[in-house]
Amino acid sequence: MSHKSSNNSEHYKKIVSYAKNAMLSNLVIVLFLVISILGFVFSNTSFSFLLSQLTIRITRNLFLILSLIIPVLAGMGLNFSIVLGAMAGQIGLIMITHWHFDGIAGLLLAAVISSPISLVLGYFAGRLFNKTKGQEMITGMILGFFAVGLYDLILLYLVGKVIPMNNPELILSDGVGIKNTIELHEKTKSALDKIWNISLYDFVIYAAIVMLILTGCKIVRDYLRDKKQRNVTSAFSTNTGLIIGAVLLWAAVLLSTMNKGFKIALLFSRVPVVTVLVITALCLFFAFFMRTKIGQSIRTVGQDMNVARAAGIHCNSVRIVAIMLSTLLAGWGQLIFIQDMGNFNTYSSHEQVGTFAIAALLVGGASVSKATIWQALLGVILFHTLFIVSPIAGKNLFNDAQIGEYFRVFVSYGVIGLSLVLHGWKKARDANKQNQT
Repeated sequence: MSHKSSNNSEHYKKIVSYAKNAMLSNLVIVLFLVISILGFVFSNTSFSFLLSQLTIRITRNLFLILSLIIPVLAGMGLNFSIVLGAMAGQIGLIMITHWHFDGIAGLLLAAVISSPISLVLGYFAGRLFNKTKGQEMITGMILGFFAVGLYDLILLYLVGKVIPMNNPELILSDGVGIKNTIELHEKTKSALDKIWNISLYDFVIYAAIVMLILTGCKIVRDYLRDKKQRNVTSAFSTNTGLIIGAVLLWAAVLLSTMNKGFKIALLFSRVPVVTVLVITALCLFFAFFMRTKIGQSIRTVGQDMNVARAAGIHCNSVRIVAIMLSTLLAGWGQLIFIQDMGNFNTYSSHEQVGTFAIAALLVGGASVSKATIWQALLGVILFHTLFIVSPIAGKNLFNDAQIGEYFRVFVSYGVIGLSLVLHGWKKARDANKQNQT
């Protein structure tokens, strides 16, 4: 009996230890989930409003957040310098507005203009980061501040004086400097989003069908490849993510048949399909890119630079490539963001891009050394749920919506600080465990 009770006690201790580690590892996710639920309750908003706003914000912001992943995999931490790419994207939009290029053609031209600027800025940022190894995040933040000052100098004082631009639509009344707010032409506003949009209800059905088909194809492929032992269980286990995703989507469809309010919320929300396809293409690019030689080199450098050097990898060049890609994608992400908004503030729209994108990624469970697409998706859902409900909750609780605005800015910086502290604490704890063993 005593032996059996001791086994039960050890089993109980293991469960408690596992639950404790899981809670500590996902503390930021749990905290944000609780805060978001409380914010939704106190805001008294309808679920259909929350779902429609959340759909818009996910498609608007996810591309920018995904641009942070490659530097993390390269061991360079969270890339605060994506503000460089955001500024390049805005320069592209200013140029197409000046030249009166509208619609999708205008957006593509803006992407073409911003790409070389982003790549050049990313190259010099990568060179700087190679000089400050281990301090890339603070270096990126300071670099962003410096770049913002240079950007403001060019657009506010040089355009109209040194750089000729005679356009009353963009130039200030004295003929020098770009106006504070730039309104995109009507055809450019939501040009990507308006190509094809459907209800969230239809999107969920189509997405579930696609995921089930992909899951079936992958399971069959994995089963056929396993010639030595045709293990169906292992084939299913390797595709757990797709299976869970398909099941959750179908569960949403079934729930909508039982709950009319939920179905109305799904029908009320609109999904810009082309924007989603662009984001999906980026995710597929990541999956392909990380299997290439340069992708494997990025992963190796991120894990251990000494091992990478021993393998003949030129670490500095790989790190520069990672930052250049991140900056390029950030420029494109800013184009997607602004075309959805329809206008932007010339001198401030880019300033919080890095902070908000990094905060959203961290909320999803990422760290300075590990980030995935699923963490980016979870992060944008939780982070922007709070952004939607906090001003309304602040108004209801304190009769002042501005408190909600202050709260979400405070949370943006707070979650970054908390995540960095937790990462440092876990790193020290793992190091102590290794020393003890």
